[in-house]
Amino acid sequence: MAAITSEGPRSGYRERSLGARFLGLISQILKTRGAGFGLAVVLLVIFLAATADWVAPYDPNVPRGSVLLQPSGTYWFGTDHLGRDLLSRVIFGSRVAVEAGLVSVGFALTLGVTIGLVAGYWGGWVDDVLMRLVDAIWSFPTLVLALAIAFSLGQGLINAMIAIGVVFTPAFARLVRGQALSVRERDFVTAARVLGAGPSRIMLRHIWPNVIGPIIVQSSLMVAQAIIVEAALSFLGLGVEPPQASWGSMLRTGYQYMERAPWLSLFPGAAIFITVLSLNLLGDGLRLALDPRLRERGSA
Repeated sequence: MAAITSEGPRSGYRERSLGARFLGLISQILKTRGAGFGLAVVLLVIFLAATADWVAPYDPNVPRGSVLLQPSGTYWFGTDHLGRDLLSRVIFGSRVAVEAGLVSVGFALTLGVTIGLVAGYWGGWVDDVLMRLVDAIWSFPTLVLALAIAFSLGQGLINAMIAIGVVFTPAFARLVRGQALSVRERDFVTAARVLGAGPSRIMLRHIWPNVIGPIIVQSSLMVAQAIIVEAALSFLGLGVEPPQASWGSMLRTGYQYMERAPWLSLFPGAAIFITVLSLNLLGDGLRLALDPRLRERGSA
């Protein structure tokens, strides 16, 4: 009975400690100029992506009125060349942007972290082989390689996310490898090795927790780049399939009516710009919050 009662306070203490750390992280992020704005916009975009079916005023794929109507009280962003509500399509386009950013970066993160941990821990010929493969992929311009992979796989959001994930893998692999090379020489890793811990346990229990900070920052910046690349692929006809709404495909339609209906390009372009800017501002805040050296330098 005593053991049960004593466990409660300890569990509550851990919960309070975790909550305090989270609030401390948020407060550190908000100290960076613009990070609060970035966090608010990112949360808004995620909310719109998750609730697009309920938030959007109309079906994004069904014509509602006359074509190329100017923004008004009925259609806040106007209508497109087929008479579809542009605001609804921008809202549903946020779902494609969030999905492309999170899934493609998640794919690149999983593959890149695995390659980086193995290369950084083992070193030698394993490191040489893996890093030469990573360098070969990284030698191609990002958009050119993504276009080549997406073209070979065919049109579609899934294929676009695979292409983006492959292109972004080297960035995570090199980042994790560099961190692993540094951490593996520390005393606690040597002690774990002496005590009989295997390579898998050392990489997952000792090296991985010490490289999470830089990875979180890199991930936030990569999501922004993934949104841009997905928009570029959709603009070129290799992203989502019509009539699904995507910011990039909307820009592709809008530039054909730039003089007659500039709002067709203005609103999806502004959505891309504000979202990417917000993710970069949030990434700067995360970098400052997770790197104690930068915090000390900023306070000095």
